[in-house]
This record gives sequence, C-alpha cells and structure tokens, in this order.
Amino acid sequence: MDRIGTNVQVDSVTGTGMEMHMKQAALAALLYVLALGSLPVGAQSPDLAEIFRQVAPAVVVVRATGREVSGDRGVVTFTEIGSGVVISQDGKVMTAAHVVHSMDAITVETIGGETVKAHIVASEPAADLSLLQLERLPAQAKVARMANSDTVRIGDQVFIVGAPYGLRHSLSVGWISARWEPNTVYKAMPLAEFFQTDAVINTGNSGGPMFDMRGEVVGLVSHNVSKSGGSEGLGFVVTLNTARQLLLERRSWSGLEGRLLTNELADVFNVPNAVRGYLVKTVAKDSPAEAMGLRGATRNALIGGETLAIGGDIILDVGGIPINAAADLMKIRERLQRVAPGAEFKANVLRGGQVLALTGHTPDR
Repeated sequence: MDRIGTNVQVDSVTGTGMEMHMKQAALAALLYVLALGSLPVGAQSPDLAEIFRQVAPAVVVVRATGREVSGDRGVVTFTEIGSGVVISQDGKVMTAAHVVHSMDAITVETIGGETVKAHIVASEPAADLSLLQLERLPAQAKVARMANSDTVRIGDQVFIVGAPYGLRHSLSVGWISARWEPNTVYKAMPLAEFFQTDAVINTGNSGGPMFDMRGEVVGLVSHNVSKSGGSEGLGFVVTLNTARQLLLERRSWSGLEGRLLTNELADVFNVPNAVRGYLVKTVAKDSPAEAMGLRGATRNALIGGETLAIGGDIILDVGGIPINAAADLMKIRERLQRVAPGAEFKANVLRGGQVLALTGHTPDR
C-alpha cells in the first residue's frame, strides 16, 4: 500500500514511546512560537481585505463611445464599459482592446469617482490588449506594481478587481486553472498567452487586472467562456508579460476594425489584383487610419446568409504588401514598426469600384 508522509499508528506505541512523542511535540510547538515571535513587524502576509485596499486605487473603470452600422438605422452610436489598471506615473492605463480599440471617445473613472479623458497610444486586437494615455493622473489614482507573469504557477491563488456590469471596484477570488500558449485555446486572439482562472468574470471586468497574493498584477482580463451568459469558472486572462511585449515594446495602433475577405466575398466585391483584401468596418476618430483618409461602413447587407457591414473601403495592400491572410497583416505591422516615427507609407484601397492610393504616416512612439 502506498504511503504519503508518515503513517502513525497510536495503538502500537509503548508508554515510553508515547512520553517521548509528547515531549517532541511540545518542543516543536515551543520552537514554532519562538519563530513567530522573532519575525519583524509586517513580515506576516496581510489578509486579502488589506491587499484589496492597497491595490484598489490602481484600478479604473473604462467607458467608451463608438459607432456601428445597425440595420436600417444606418450608423448609430453605442457604448462599452470595462476596467483597466494604471501602470505609470504619467497616466498610462492597460485595458482590453475589445472595449476601446475602434472607439471615438474614452474616459476612465477612479475609485474616488473622478473622471478623466483618455486616448489610445497602442492596441493589439490579436491579443485583446490596449494602452491608454490619460489627460492627467487623478490625485486618488495609484500606480500598480507589476509582476513577472512567467513565475505564476497552476494552483496559485489570485484575485480580480474590476467593474462587472458597471459595479466598480468589485472583488472576485480564484485560482490559476491552466496556462495556454499563444494560438492554442482561442484562435481569434493568436498573439495572447492566457491564464485560465475560476475567479468570477462578467461583462465589465474586461481589461481589469488580475493580482497575485502580493498585490502585483499578473494579467489582464479578456473574456470568459459561458453557455449561460454568466460566469461558469472558465475565465481567460492575458498574461502581463504578453501585455508588456505588445503594448510597451512594440507599440502600434491603426484605429481600424474590419475583417479579411474570403475568396468568395472578394469575387462578390470585384476585388482586383488577385487579392482578397481587408473590408473596413469602423474608423476611430483621431486615429492614424482616419488621418490617412480611410472610410468605414455605411450600411448592412445580407450576403451568402451572412450580415456584413459594407460601404467602407477595402484595403488591397499597404507598403507594397498585398493582403490575403492574417499573416500579411502581421507583416505590414512589423514593417511599419521598423521605420522611423512619422515616416510616409502608401496604401491602395478599393472604393466605389475605383482603386485609390492613400498616404499615411507612422505614429509617434
């Protein structure tokens, strides 16, 4: 029979053995008490309530307003709500791309209720990550401490602070259930390394920080998987090291939202030059895409049983790279990141049956 640890059978211990056992137990207890007494003040880990009070001022509520095509009503405005975390004294905030990426106006709200405007300085939808710059850092806001997410292990306890359904600075606690390498568990976000957690995640938590029990950020909430629409213990959080790499080391933001065309759709739209192209759905205000003159969708259409937002430009190529697959979008991004800020580049688009040449400039970094 396998044994785990020491299996003590009390009925086989002699009187002398029992007496010795009791003395050893008493000595061990005394040493434990002395060891506790020798610890300096503050050496014992604070409880979760205290950790929450320390980190809450670094968490913000993110509210964004954008435009979308809605049936026969044309282009209408809509709002998104999420969460974020302050990462620098100059007012930079990490959040989820699906909350802010192609939105026209963004504000954040601190724990004290103060609201400030923000704009995007970097965004990577392929990992559901965005970096915001606040107009100013509110007095009550605090910069979060960042962890090395590579050291996080399956089984570690974690907690999430965010704004589920707009209920700001709500706490949920759980464990790291799994770790997923990029382009494995969620193909729509191929660049993201994910933690899986059973901590409760709901609408409004997106972009909020997940902390370890030292109060350091280890990841940013992305989404959950649910059949009921609520939390079912399958939450996915982008690792902090992924966010560092994509938002701080390789910044980019276009302000575009759209989709790659299939071969069939490329034929429907008479896309020339033997390319599929990228159909533009939304162009955010004050974005690099708007500055170069790109246009978004104006109406919906049912094509092949699928509702598509159409009327926007179809981008054929950028910087001489034709767009046929997701890999081409990555090539374009990488090439533009290698050139100097403010450098000029060309893009060809299909608009109203005509191919137009547009000029853009790489953003400041």
